[in-house]
Amino acid sequence: MVLQGFDLEGQVIRPPAEAESILLQVTLGCSHNACAFCPAYKGKRFGFKAPARVAAALSAAAQDYPEVRRVFLCDGDALVMPQDRLEALLADIRQRLPRVTRIASYASAKALSFKTEAQLARLRELGLSTVYLGLESGSDAVLTAMNKWGDVAEHLRQAAKAKAAGLKLSVTVLLGLAGVDELAAQEHAQATGRALSAMDPEQAAALALMVVPGTPLYDRQQRGEFAPQNDAGLLRELYWLLEATNLTRGQFFSNHASNPLRLHLRLPREKAAGLEAVRAALAGEATLVPQAYRRL
Repeated sequence: MVLQGFDLEGQVIRPPAEAESILLQVTLGCSHNACAFCPAYKGKRFGFKAPARVAAALSAAAQDYPEVRRVFLCDGDALVMPQDRLEALLADIRQRLPRVTRIASYASAKALSFKTEAQLARLRELGLSTVYLGLESGSDAVLTAMNKWGDVAEHLRQAAKAKAAGLKLSVTVLLGLAGVDELAAQEHAQATGRALSAMDPEQAAALALMVVPGTPLYDRQQRGEFAPQNDAGLLRELYWLLEATNLTRGQFFSNHASNPLRLHLRLPREKAAGLEAVRAALAGEATLVPQAYRRL
């Protein structure tokens, strides 16, 4: 069962793992909303959704889906909300949906930087269990080129704070973000693997870059300033990334609809098998996902 939500305004994005979660929109858009590659919230002005609308949506969800055990807080930057509002929201979810056992949210490094470890621990006590952090790249040069908020060190600090507060961490990275130059692509992939290793999240997900009209990166491509990777380049990056990623115990995904090769691995146990799967794909010994089936 794939759930949607109630009173959703504009385009709403959720991670693949949240397909069976109630989508509760508490903010609109993203407080940064300037990453060169991201089309998600263009044209949507950032703001906090009116508490009365959130409460009405939550009441409707409780009436229609009283047995649902998962809630995902939208939009892209829910944790940037003031602490008192977040605490009240989580308490309200617990009261109206007492069967809920997991509440998750996107959590940018910027949003996390506004919270202390104690504040995050309090949110954990009230039911927030998992945060999705978009690292995108372990290369400061790539993050700067893509106008991402915060450098790699800042993302590592905020990830460590979230984990210390008891939150489960799911980190997203983006293959192809350095373009077609092989040396730059290799540095991007390997540096990203090293950053993931330092964060040691419970989950890591690699998406493949799709250059979307309306984004600054698309304009760069049109001017000849950026060239996206082909499938072979994306697979090479996936190999370098996985090779450099060492998690204590976690899951590694490339199962997003944008990926040419879908992997779901448990690390470190299945790392060698994952590398072999990528090698086979590079050698033409595995079938890739057709372009027609890839999307954001």
